[in-house]
Amino acid sequence: MNLTLTQLRYVVAVARHGSITAAARALHVSQPSISVAVDQVEKGYGQKIFVRQRGSGIALTSFGHKAVAKARQVLTEADELAALGSDSAAIGGELIVGCFEDLAPHFAPALIRSFARRHPAIEVTVREETFDTLGRRLSDSAIDLGLTYDLALPLNIARITLHELRPHALLSATHALAGRPDVSLAELVAYPLIASDQPYSWQHTLDLFRSRGLSPAPGSKTSSFELQRSMVANGFGVAVCYTRPHGDRSYDGLPLVCKPISDPLPLQRIILAHDTRQRLSKAASVFVDEAKLWFSTHNIFA
Repeated sequence: MNLTLTQLRYVVAVARHGSITAAARALHVSQPSISVAVDQVEKGYGQKIFVRQRGSGIALTSFGHKAVAKARQVLTEADELAALGSDSAAIGGELIVGCFEDLAPHFAPALIRSFARRHPAIEVTVREETFDTLGRRLSDSAIDLGLTYDLALPLNIARITLHELRPHALLSATHALAGRPDVSLAELVAYPLIASDQPYSWQHTLDLFRSRGLSPAPGSKTSSFELQRSMVANGFGVAVCYTRPHGDRSYDGLPLVCKPISDPLPLQRIILAHDTRQRLSKAASVFVDEAKLWFSTHNIFA
């Protein structure tokens, strides 16, 4: 079987973008060109790489995971080989970074702006992800790196620590505890807990209370961090958070109060994650270095 680099690029693009149509659009080629390449590769192997799912794009087969991982490795090495004959020392290529949706607006734009100044030849794409999707996207080669909290990641994912955070209590400005220098979890359980409806986030928060032998009063669950903040600001309950935007006001303009939690709780890590089964490209490696530098020189959630 003779595979071309173009065929491999097309197959990897389908895995990255989730459909033949999206891959064709990203590569600026015709959809039939992508389809033909995928069919040729699958026929050559005698196995399916993708399972077509009506109305929801494609999914990688078990064999497809292995094939795409190896194809990415071959393409990375081919690009590095080609760069040996270049007079330019600039590292180029494409990099797709998945960011947990609560962290993305706080860090991704500024981090990528800083990265682009140092490495203008690398094209960076950012995708917002949930805890449920981020680990799967890394394993499917749909993203190269994940910027997230250290929660809900599979065993094959490596974690590079960028920053550690303490949880804080989020209160309305008129709350009875708002004037305190800090608050305890035992004091918070008297009020409804406004929590994320993401299972991993909710479970982590619940575990913080349980570690102190406490059970929080049930409150609303929200699908977004900003709705959670607005519910708290409007007096519907309290929240325990790690993320803290600059400016303590909700979307509807009401003031919020962030208080340290006096209990000795474990720190949460902001990390860069990647699949250990795949070698990091040079573009990904320099992004890791830039992210470490950026987080070490910025006052996070001050």
